[in-house]
Amino acid sequence: MDANEILDYCLAKKGVTESFPFDNETLVMKVDTKMFLLMGLEKQPLAINVKTDPEWSAELREQYPQITGAYHMNKTHWNSVTVDGLKRDLIFKLIDQSYDLVFKSLTKKAQNEVNSL
Repeated sequence: MDANEILDYCLAKKGVTESFPFDNETLVMKVDTKMFLLMGLEKQPLAINVKTDPEWSAELREQYPQITGAYHMNKTHWNSVTVDGLKRDLIFKLIDQSYDLVFKSLTKKAQNEVNSL
């Protein structure tokens, strides 16, 4: 799986935008105004940061050495995922959960605006 596949998958979701708020190589995906995925485009191997349910985070970190607490982020809620060696379905499931958790944290008004797109 490469960065373009991840980007296309994210952009297919409602209300998603991409930006580079930190530097020229860290792509940030947002739903409305909130981040749900970060991806270092120059970093090899490819890695993403995603928000994850804390209980599932603990399981994932025990099961997969490619999944660790995300650097510079709340490690209870955010994981850094090295994409190499992980199944595509798991990566998509992690992205889906991150998007859903962030979407649910939006105000009802913002959720309705996203849903109307």
